[in-house]
Amino acid sequence: MDTGKPHFTLNDLTGEPHGIPQDRPALVCFVKDDCETCNTAAPVLEAMHKAYGNAVDVLLVAQSGAANADFAERHNLSMPVLDDTSCKTAFDWDIESVPSVFMLDADGQVRTQFEGFIRTDWEALSQDMSTRHAVPAAQIDWVSLPAWRPGCGSKHLDPQVFDKLRAEADGSPIRARRIEVASGDDVAEFMFDQGFSDGLPLVPPTPERVLRMLAGTHRAAQDVVATVPPNMGEATVEKIAINAVMAGCKPEYMPVIIAAVEAVCTDAFNIHGVTATTMGAAPVMVINGPIREKIGMNMKLAALGAGNRANATIGRALRLVVRNVGGATTGGVERSTLGNPMKYTMCFAEWEERSPWPALHVERGFAPEDSVVTVFAMTGGPVHIVDQTSRAPDQIAGSLGLGLEGVFLPKLHDLPIDALLVVCPEHIDTLTREGGYSKERLRDRIQQVTSRPLSQMVADDSSGAGIPAETAAQMSAEALTRPVPKFAGPEYIHIVVAGSDAGKFSSAFHGWATGDVGSVSVSKKIDLG
Repeated sequence: MDTGKPHFTLNDLTGEPHGIPQDRPALVCFVKDDCETCNTAAPVLEAMHKAYGNAVDVLLVAQSGAANADFAERHNLSMPVLDDTSCKTAFDWDIESVPSVFMLDADGQVRTQFEGFIRTDWEALSQDMSTRHAVPAAQIDWVSLPAWRPGCGSKHLDPQVFDKLRAEADGSPIRARRIEVASGDDVAEFMFDQGFSDGLPLVPPTPERVLRMLAGTHRAAQDVVATVPPNMGEATVEKIAINAVMAGCKPEYMPVIIAAVEAVCTDAFNIHGVTATTMGAAPVMVINGPIREKIGMNMKLAALGAGNRANATIGRALRLVVRNVGGATTGGVERSTLGNPMKYTMCFAEWEERSPWPALHVERGFAPEDSVVTVFAMTGGPVHIVDQTSRAPDQIAGSLGLGLEGVFLPKLHDLPIDALLVVCPEHIDTLTREGGYSKERLRDRIQQVTSRPLSQMVADDSSGAGIPAETAAQMSAEALTRPVPKFAGPEYIHIVVAGSDAGKFSSAFHGWATGDVGSVSVSKKIDLG
């Protein structure tokens, strides 16, 4: 039978099930205990039940759990009071406010429908029932009742309740396996025990939270964003959303996280190698473009540190995807000798407006108005480069170069290794005096001040690292005196601007192996729909 409204089966206060009757009219009214208008309507409904109950099923669908019994006792109700504490029936019937009244005919079709308490509507309903069923009208003192009183919002419209119901409804975008947690278990401890965590507490990824997270992207929940090594797990949008919830993200961060997952799962970036190396490499994310301000990222005071939700949780969400979807767990594929705090998170935004130079993403071929995520594989940092006394551009540029000599080891030069230099605003101000430095000039200056004779890179009693002594013995004196810069080329030096206006402290991230044998930094445009 087509009822015009979804069928339901709900228990009354004694546990007896009730639903829409067959071949018999029904009056269905949705109420909740703390709604004043519902309390006004209850005695009217009870009078209708007593007057017309032999011909019409009068059903009260109540949303207040244990308070349903109090509601029934308060108004001496003899009609069935049905428990819709979950609000599923209210959700299925698309109720907006209570009381909501539905008069169904014997075929189950809605004949009359209204909300709130408008006395003329209720009086007309009572008169219609009396006439149709040839029974005396219910004894109701209409004059004593208010002429009009608005209803209250249905309980299921509370965002947490509504999102949970939507997640459980047919057609829900959620497909991930659900794990039941016993009522006596601590959810936070359970997630630790299951191995979902990076060592820090997680936000439980309830269906309603995942649905809210999915609302942050136009992508379909089951779209496959990337295949994540080492286990080659499929990172669907839904699975990324689950990990974003656990990381503590907001829905508006989702486009950034999706782009980051796409970037690290490229062959060029080689997230498998980044994860597995005993050197302890980890992704470092730099965000450019309008998305920075839109989602409240930090690019100024403490940009590389704690205190900003977007920076911290976006980086963490990426790491959790690699862990939980790709299977890169510590002690498994993750074999870092010492570990790395950046394996929890490292994500920040470039302060483009404070920079005299083209932003990182513009250097890489994107338009200034594009929002872009760039990922680097880094083993160390941020390492401070302290120069509070230099006043000339060449001096500051020289100090930044000397600060980068520590990449891997000061003795090792001509490295095909990426470095990410984060220049602070006060150092920028000095660099831009007297005509100023471009990025190209700064890279050249770094290479100049770090150039050392090849002879200083030969293994000796002070350090066995560098050129083997037997190899050096076969080299000419001219070759050994040839100056060699720190990096194999200026293209390995990546430069961004961030940090507070106060303090002459720049920082550097030290790279892993760059190129085919390691990782190449990757930039991805963020899809904002």
